Amino acid sequence: MQIIIEGAGEVGTHLAKMLSEEVNDITVIDSDKERLAALSMSVDVMTVDGEVSSIETLRQAGVEDADLFIGVNPHTNQEINIVSAILAKRLGCRKVIARIDNEEYQAPENKYLFTDMGIDMLFYPEKLAATEIISLLRRNASSESMEFARGKLQLSVFRIDEDSPIVNYSVGEIGATYSKGNNRFIITAISRDGETIIPNGSVKVMANDQVYIMTKRDGVRHVMDVMGKTEINVEKVMIMGGGQIGRLVALSAAKEYQDVKVIDIDREKCLALSEETPDNVNVVNGDGRNPDFLSEENMRDFDAFIAVTGSDEANIMSCVMAKKSGMERVIAEVENTEYIKLAEDMGVDAIINKKLLTAGGIFKMTLSDKVHTVKYMSGTNAEVLEYIVPEGSPITKAPIKDLDLPKDYIIGGVIHDRETTIAGGLTQIQAYDRVVVFALPKAVKEGDRFFRETSSSKSAEKSVNSQDI
Repeated sequence: MQIIIEGAGEVGTHLAKMLSEEVNDITVIDSDKERLAALSMSVDVMTVDGEVSSIETLRQAGVEDADLFIGVNPHTNQEINIVSAILAKRLGCRKVIARIDNEEYQAPENKYLFTDMGIDMLFYPEKLAATEIISLLRRNASSESMEFARGKLQLSVFRIDEDSPIVNYSVGEIGATYSKGNNRFIITAISRDGETIIPNGSVKVMANDQVYIMTKRDGVRHVMDVMGKTEINVEKVMIMGGGQIGRLVALSAAKEYQDVKVIDIDREKCLALSEETPDNVNVVNGDGRNPDFLSEENMRDFDAFIAVTGSDEANIMSCVMAKKSGMERVIAEVENTEYIKLAEDMGVDAIINKKLLTAGGIFKMTLSDKVHTVKYMSGTNAEVLEYIVPEGSPITKAPIKDLDLPKDYIIGGVIHDRETTIAGGLTQIQAYDRVVVFALPKAVKEGDRFFRETSSSKSAEKSVNSQDI
């Protein structure tokens, strides 16, 4: 696939690295020679130096023959991404997507305006991050979570404590003992010492592992008991950082929690935020990196602490301070992926990374058109994919145990006619089912072929109304 990325900032660089690993032909456009030079040293891509909204530059990058254009320029004015995407589509690119920083553009009543202009997808990384944080506060026993089919299937991530009931038990033993009836679940992956394991029955769960578990919605409480976890009652939330993510989190949290406090070192930012937020949001000007200041702001009285400043180091260290002060739930934005494992080892409960949240939606467009959802989760390089099964596809030809699925590729759950099933060897997948897969990157493209239509079935394709699933 020929892909053009407009912008060699943090998000563009991450996408270039990720997509180049999938044997794609990548070209990156940027007007900053230093950014392009830094990218070329770490990733095997073509680069074009020029104004990103220039028609001449777009043509030089080969936009007329491109399959996908991704507008992620790091300029303050994100409208340049929209302009570039529209031009790319008009010049012949098959699909175009653009990064934005305006919530208004994503409102349901406004989306069709951009569709009419030829833009296939808009994404707002800061909004994705804020939504993920609120989701983590709601499901506060896990370090990360993901829902499928309106919550009927749930993927949760748990860090295993030394006193957990399942320490030193094999995946097979855990399944035989605890995964039964309506409380069935499947361990789809284990992250240990920076390595992701797609486990078989003999792999043992160890203390400090991060375990990825697929279960039905009604089985989440049972899984928490098995993991040795208890629910935390969150009522008061403290946020360090009043930037875009902090602002969006504060506005959402104010609707759900009785007391929200936002701390930021920038006085002008605090004044603007205090005007925009409701009465139950208290905005304080101060340095959240200072333990004495946090103590003065009664940190101990809060149930959750969220650090979303522009500094990974400040976010991690403030969360560590919050945890040591007795805070039950701490969440940090960490954009440097090399710091994620460090933050987890230091006791940070959950990590938010805008690049990982953004990557899934974009990567989906490089796979078959039956992929409904793709997500990258922190702490692992594995990918979570949700497929809608085409009629006649190879995945429907036999029970799971008899399919020659690739190594490091596991089917976690199936939604069939509104019924949810945790997958097992005898599960028979049928056309139009929704199937959730957990896989390492090297196995994704090979596994994707099981969900592609055969030539004989394409002519008989049946449309499915996703609202009925």
